[in-house]
Amino acid sequence: MKLLLVEDDAQLAAEIVRALRAEHCAVDHARNGEDGAHLGDTEVYDAAVLDLGLPRRDGLAVLRGWREAGRTLPVLVLTARDGWSDKVAGFKAGADDYLVKPFRLEELVIRLRALVRRAAAHGATRITCGPIHYDAGLGAFERDGLPLRLTGLEWRVLSCLILRRDSVVPRGELIERVYEGDAEVDSNSVEVIITRLRRKIAPARIESVRGLGYRLSPGEAP
Repeated sequence: MKLLLVEDDAQLAAEIVRALRAEHCAVDHARNGEDGAHLGDTEVYDAAVLDLGLPRRDGLAVLRGWREAGRTLPVLVLTARDGWSDKVAGFKAGADDYLVKPFRLEELVIRLRALVRRAAAHGATRITCGPIHYDAGLGAFERDGLPLRLTGLEWRVLSCLILRRDSVVPRGELIERVYEGDAEVDSNSVEVIITRLRRKIAPARIESVRGLGYRLSPGEAP
């Protein structure tokens, strides 16, 4: 998953980023509402974690702006405002979920995975493509019933492809969803990851569609 975190508390943000990266997520972090709003408008994310009490622009204003502009990314509001009226205001502004501080990082990860799964319109938590099985709730891959060992970047690429299995994922979109915003991406790095994945998931195949991108297919049955 590629996620946007908009949080001005430096210590809390660092803890969240570490927890999400440990789950193989790419995370862009904005420290104020203006920067967060801009990233949400211009980058591609699987979900956003949005604080409400932000400098330069309030989180509710950021959220309303995204929704008025037609941005559909799932948004989990993260805030110390625990009153019922605050929750109602958050949901009316377009929040998909609401988590009150203090909270457990494990719960944040679980809620984000649930949001992304629902947004991808996959009713079942277990997604299959040939010998590859993906538990969207746990974020775990198996090949022929055995755990599939993947690096963080390999996990991000394969999860993006399996959620769009049998469809072509444009190369540019794949890069945006896999790498963090400030990362310098070598032109051949995605192809290197694809090559490693092809060896690990066979007979499932990752096809290169010339001029378009990549497509995950089941491959031939043994």
